[in-house]
Amino acid sequence: MNHNSQHFINGLHAEVPPSYSVVKEEHGVAVLGAPQISAPVTTTVVNIQPETIVPDHIVWSLFNTIFLNVCCLGFVAFAYSVKSRDRKMVGDVIGARSYASTAKCLNIWALVLCLLGTIGSIVLLVLVV
Repeated sequence: MNHNSQHFINGLHAEVPPSYSVVKEEHGVAVLGAPQISAPVTTTVVNIQPETIVPDHIVWSLFNTIFLNVCCLGFVAFAYSVKSRDRKMVGDVIGARSYASTAKCLNIWALVLCLLGTIGSIVLLVLVV
């Protein structure tokens, strides 16, 4: 190393006043030190319940309302499906299951009666012709 580069490296530290390094160290301790307030730490636990799955059969009810509306059973099933969905949104799982069960039963009856009517019509048409 020549004399100029060594003077330059030493010159950086030579020009800084000694009090600056002391202040820097005190500031570093204040920032990185323990918290100033020693209040008791409180924790909060939030329990999130998983979404309860209650089938409301609304698509099946809508299909029965449009295509298989025997004695308006499809429409009534659709109304019960909407009630079931409303109860589920409110959080009443028992009420939602009750309305969904009624909608399912009405959908089954609408499907069975429509199938029996269709099969009976085909048999009657074959026997007459």
